[in-house]
Amino acid sequence: MTRTPHILIVEDDREIATLVSRFLRNNDFRVRAVANGREMDVALRDGRFDLIVLDLMLPGEDGLSLCRRLRNDGAMPIIMLTAKGEEIDRILGLEMGADDYLVKPFNPRELLARVRAVLRRVSSPALPDIGESPTLRFAGWTLDKAVRRLFNPEGERVVLTGAELDLLLAFCERSRRVLSRDQLLDLTQGRAAAPFERSIDVLVSRLRQKMERNPREPELIQTIRSGGYMFSPEIEAG
Repeated sequence: MTRTPHILIVEDDREIATLVSRFLRNNDFRVRAVANGREMDVALRDGRFDLIVLDLMLPGEDGLSLCRRLRNDGAMPIIMLTAKGEEIDRILGLEMGADDYLVKPFNPRELLARVRAVLRRVSSPALPDIGESPTLRFAGWTLDKAVRRLFNPEGERVVLTGAELDLLLAFCERSRRVLSRDQLLDLTQGRAAAPFERSIDVLVSRLRQKMERNPREPELIQTIRSGGYMFSPEIEAG
């Protein structure tokens, strides 16, 4: 029997929290809503969640700080809500580790679509396999697609968010090919979520911070002027 996904909503606007909670429950999700970071911490100690919907503007500790803390603890998917709608807020949310963002006011159906899309990306690789092997190796790194885990050349696990891992898979399965930002958006997120133009740049920056010896002079993920990006290592499957 398939387990019903459990969503944690961190939103201090009671009307929005109630509306979103009711809508998600009506679409076969378990939901718990809290109003601030302190209540979020209690909820995470008490239960297991599959995704967090996190408001940017919260009383006390704000959403960006909470997102940073969550990322330090693991790779649980995060969808950030922001009322500002300015690109800098979306960039900051992605830089802190959010998997997606949504600008208020929003249609609950749009949030539902993004929740489903993020959970789908996290639960199983969305891209075709290289051969039949679930394991990819490159430049000393090992990517286990079956369990969606990345290991560095020293054998230590490097925790990636769902969005970061999807981007790395897209690079690995198209190694040594120049991929435009639009191609990478289609391969990792699709057009339904209407991600903004800079999101791929932010995700590439996050991958470089975790994988490159010197992120300022990247060797693995190269920027191609007027073209996009290219993943340079040779990939070995198996």
